[in-house]
Amino acid sequence: MFSTRLTPMRLSKSPDIELKPDESVDAFMEGRLRLIQSKGGYRFSIDAVFLAEFVSAKPGEVVVDLGTGCGIIALLLLQRRSIRYAVGLEIQRDLADQARRNVLLNGAEGRLGVVLGDIRRPPLAPGRADVVVCNPPYRQKASGRINPDPQRALARHERRVSLDDILGAASKLLRAKGRLAVIYPAARLTDLLVRMRGFDLEPKRLRVVHPDTALEAKRVLVEANRGGRPGMKILPPLVDQGDYSIIAKSLT
Repeated sequence: MFSTRLTPMRLSKSPDIELKPDESVDAFMEGRLRLIQSKGGYRFSIDAVFLAEFVSAKPGEVVVDLGTGCGIIALLLLQRRSIRYAVGLEIQRDLADQARRNVLLNGAEGRLGVVLGDIRRPPLAPGRADVVVCNPPYRQKASGRINPDPQRALARHERRVSLDDILGAASKLLRAKGRLAVIYPAARLTDLLVRMRGFDLEPKRLRVVHPDTALEAKRVLVEANRGGRPGMKILPPLVDQGDYSIIAKSLT
């Protein structure tokens, strides 16, 4: 299980944190991580856990999480990889507020900052990030049914941000040889790889995610180096949830 390999993070002893009527507090990783999330709006999925485990972030590095949501990926990386600092960029004010409160709830002040801003014009210094991660909207703007919930609609459809916007922001924020890691629909893998090269991001690692050994892949995890040389490793596939799972216990 993913939770068995995480090291504990210090939790605030008596956090004076407001909880809104439409929110819940859930405990994950055997209580080592607590998250405020919307009860009926956007909630993180197993994809965030896959990405946090896949990315090759190292101790002491600086990570930028584009579209951080409630802050789950950055918080996992602080626990799992002992990164030096993380910045979560989020355009939705209510989600950015959740992420800031989750920083306090998990005692991550000074190690995780949350910035309200647009991926298309990231208000962050260029060339400073060792790693950029993103769990982006998967569906093209005009494809499929648009979820009536605004949070979920922006998280799932390219309504405000496109793949090119994400790759352009990553290329700008990364230092030379810095890494971008994303999780994306397997059906759009060709688009992802071709467009990465257009932004000087060379695909270096790829892992395919299958819901079952008898079913076609649904997701791909790809990591690219800014200015890297050609040559990509194809890692063993991830089937079902592999060694990872989400087990939540409501605290409210």
